[in-house]
Amino acid sequence: MNMKSPRIVALLPMKANSERVKGKNFREFCGKPLFKWILETLLEVTEIDKVIINTDACHILAEHGLVDTDRVVIRERKPEICGDLVSMNLVIADDVENVDADIYLMTHTTNPLMSADTVRNSIKVFQEEKLSRNVDSLFTVDKIQTRFYRQDGSAVNHDPDNLIRTQDLDPWYEENSILYLFTGESFNQTRARIGKHPIMYESPQFESIDIDTPEDWDFAVIAARYFNDKKG
Repeated sequence: MNMKSPRIVALLPMKANSERVKGKNFREFCGKPLFKWILETLLEVTEIDKVIINTDACHILAEHGLVDTDRVVIRERKPEICGDLVSMNLVIADDVENVDADIYLMTHTTNPLMSADTVRNSIKVFQEEKLSRNVDSLFTVDKIQTRFYRQDGSAVNHDPDNLIRTQDLDPWYEENSILYLFTGESFNQTRARIGKHPIMYESPQFESIDIDTPEDWDFAVIAARYFNDKKG
């Protein structure tokens, strides 16, 4: 007997303004507005039933020709959860409370290089791990093997008097914020996108570029052009 596929909803929050890179969500990035890169990637993943855009920029999206479709739903952000200092968890909570799903996927417009394969593979891993053990969420990470120091110059993860190769150091994992998977139950327990029993998913390093500063933007442009040239 075939099991029913879980209903997967992608949450793609999008605000009109940004502090360090003005209007970045709608600024042209290598030939198209930044937000279209990740939106098109999500729509390429057939496992995703709907993409929810929680935004205070409905008018700007309309100017770019984006309206509701059978797979894209634009939700106008409530005034009380607008602003640069509002926790993203409050925005996610508003979507979870109003849009039903078995699995929520949350990502950002500022991750233009994340591939559809990475999205598909993370969903597959999460579903398999949920069945085999007590897992309630997944988040992407970068694996880092380098020497860390505290502000006072003291070593964190190595012995300066007994140097070993960096590739032999115990790896550390940095949350890179490009993708999260969780259930409604998990979110309601922690009020956060990472639950009580998460697993980490190591995403390709170039795909984990997150645009937060003007320098990030320039680096992402260079990386995108490299990938496009590589594809021919």
